[in-house]
Amino acid sequence: MGFLIAIGLIVVLILFWIASYNSLIKYRNLVEESWAQIDVQLKRRFDLIPNLVETVKGYAKHEQETLAKVVELRNQITAPGNSRQEQIEANNELSGALRQLFALREAYPDLKASNNFNILQEELSGTENKIAYARQLYNKTVMEYNTKIQSIPTNIVASVHNFTRRDMLEIPAEERENVKVQF
Repeated sequence: MGFLIAIGLIVVLILFWIASYNSLIKYRNLVEESWAQIDVQLKRRFDLIPNLVETVKGYAKHEQETLAKVVELRNQITAPGNSRQEQIEANNELSGALRQLFALREAYPDLKASNNFNILQEELSGTENKIAYARQLYNKTVMEYNTKIQSIPTNIVASVHNFTRRDMLEIPAEERENVKVQF
């Protein structure tokens, strides 16, 4: 009888180990998939920027510095060997440069009236919203994954199979400041 109990206990432990391992694999893959969604939206924005820059060039010939910065930051994003964190930092800088670019439309009424510029601005605004949503999904998925690998008893399986904690995405400090509205 004791032998059957021991066999039953071993089978339960093996089944638990397999279920825990498969669950950890699932969450790790969800983290990777949610990162891929961010990457897709960043690529979309990357592809839209040259069209936007060319449209603005035609109207705002005196704003070469802003345009050059946007192009430079766009090129930094695709530099080989960049880590995820470096890509996110470059994209945050690019978001700031794009805000400056959109601010130009106030200085150039013809640009403001340009249908091409307005369409591109709407596309980029939509893409920025999709990027924000993809970042939220990534952080939610990372939080669930990190909780799973730190919780008892799956933390034992996670440590044996080298599942490591992932970092969440954070916004830059300057974007945390209060917005000043002046009339």
